[in-house]
Amino acid sequence: MSFPSGRYANKLQYETSPYLLQHAAQPVDWLPWSDEAFSLAAKEDKPVFLSIGYSSCHWCHVMAEESFADPDLAGLMNRVFINIKVDREERPDIDQLYMAVCHMMTGSGGWPLTIILMPDKRPLFATTYLPKRSMAGRLGMYELCLKMEELWKEQRDKIAASAGQIADSLQTAFADQSTGGKPGN
Repeated sequence: MSFPSGRYANKLQYETSPYLLQHAAQPVDWLPWSDEAFSLAAKEDKPVFLSIGYSSCHWCHVMAEESFADPDLAGLMNRVFINIKVDREERPDIDQLYMAVCHMMTGSGGWPLTIILMPDKRPLFATTYLPKRSMAGRLGMYELCLKMEELWKEQRDKIAASAGQIADSLQTAFADQSTGGKPGN
């Protein structure tokens, strides 16, 4: 959807979070975190691009300007993913869960937090800030979108198996943390 002035409007325009409203006029078809968003991912058979940030986050603003405001890149994101934006200050529960996922998958974390999920919320990929294009050995948004689109179409079974292994590993790690690392406690 586009406003007459050429500005875009997505579903975040109906939210109350200042951070989500900052992204409401971007060409990315952002949705807030909801069961409907994940149902749409399943119905359209697309992975989920989850972006978690907050209003005063420097790199969140950089990524928004570099990538999310670019109509061509946004079009690619909209084609490949169901895109969900979360305000970490409004939904600390989601932020905590997926930040733990990022730490377990990569050894580090930060914001903006970028997670690729199966439509059933199992994580496939985790990172933080991504530049618009790959550079200096760092994956870029364009390349991530294109690679994910290819993998989703051509290697779905491998992706699903990987998501299952990641989910199992995370479940074991969370269970170990809650029992002090001693199975059976």
